[in-house]
Amino acid sequence: MSQAKAATARIGNYRWGIVALLFAALAINYTHRQMLGLFKPELESKFGWSEESYAGLVFWFQCAYAIGQLCFGRFLDVAGVRIGYTIAYAAWTLAHMATGVVTDLTQFTMARFALGLGESGSFPSSLKAITEWFPQKERALAAGIFNSGTSIGVMIAAAGVPFIALTTFKIGTFPVEFHGLGLGWRGSFIVTGALSLLWLVAWLAMYRRPQEHKKLTPAELDHIRQDPADTVEKAAFWKVVSKKETWIYALSKFMIDPIWWLYLFWLPDFFHKNYGLDISSFGLPLVTIYLISDIGSVLGGWMSSFLISRGLSVNVSRKVTFFLFSLFAVPMFFVHMVHDLWPAVFIIGLATAGHQAFSCNVYTMPSDLFPRSAVGTVLGIGGALGAVGGMVMSLFVGWILQTTHSYTLIFAIAAFTYFTAFVFVHFLTPHYKRVEL
Repeated sequence: MSQAKAATARIGNYRWGIVALLFAALAINYTHRQMLGLFKPELESKFGWSEESYAGLVFWFQCAYAIGQLCFGRFLDVAGVRIGYTIAYAAWTLAHMATGVVTDLTQFTMARFALGLGESGSFPSSLKAITEWFPQKERALAAGIFNSGTSIGVMIAAAGVPFIALTTFKIGTFPVEFHGLGLGWRGSFIVTGALSLLWLVAWLAMYRRPQEHKKLTPAELDHIRQDPADTVEKAAFWKVVSKKETWIYALSKFMIDPIWWLYLFWLPDFFHKNYGLDISSFGLPLVTIYLISDIGSVLGGWMSSFLISRGLSVNVSRKVTFFLFSLFAVPMFFVHMVHDLWPAVFIIGLATAGHQAFSCNVYTMPSDLFPRSAVGTVLGIGGALGAVGGMVMSLFVGWILQTTHSYTLIFAIAAFTYFTAFVFVHFLTPHYKRVEL
């Protein structure tokens, strides 16, 4: 056995089991979140929605998400991750199932608002758990792994929902047809929600704080606690919000989160309008895009962790990663000129990979810069501002499509947002120093 493997065996790997649990929850979260976009063409036809009607549903989901994130981050710092994530997960799953029984736009809006409130707890809970279970040098990789669950969730929705909803469906644009369950859009929401409740059983059985966990070896606990101890046991809210680093993180989220929301909620519509795809043929293009984005998520987390392990400072490691992956989105400027489906799929896949790599390093900023007692609060503020950015983007996209019927300007913004965010972070935190509360 090599020295590295022997050291790993001595330390233990239970913390990576926690990452697997967080990964699964986020995959389920994004399966639920993506489904409305997949059914958009059918629901627009059935209920007579306009582009702005759908944009309104996205807006109210994100409004609830913003409210929930602002409150939930602080709640996690008080109640803890185990209780907090249990409440959030149960709430969003029930709201998702309720979508299967609504009958008009108002009820859709109420269900999506409730879904947004529940799902707002997912990222703060996951990132708070990463802060509790990993030393600083491993957090970006851990965040990259669990964050890749977002893409897996979209892939599950794109590949699995047609099987549940339709009697027959295709894989991408291939002519071969497959038989499905034919439960329709209502049955799809109810069945996927009911099955996902099984995750709660595993969560309640497995998750505790490291110092309370009986299955954790002393060596692994020491490994987790290798960073210097926090000097602040409880961070006052007003002290956290008074620090510029809180708002640098929050404004970074305000810039990049709306682009991910754009891909999540509007890509099926883009493929429908530009390439004639529908729910029976979305599967393979969307699976390909989000598979590529998963590679970006893990690669982005690995890269900054690798640079830190090679002796580079956290400042240099994070910012080199930011810069490199911000360039992945630039080809989006040209995607509206691409007339063939698969070149467009690979350009969008590259951009989503860049987002995931960039994003998982943004997620580490609160734990890089703040003591553990303040991380949940910072995450909540950043998540709320990111959701507000998504609200603005949803209304903007709805208005642009209603008036121009084109994604040209929308994708031009997506192309250069990440480089702008990198410049913003670099010049406002040139030394990337830890905050003193």
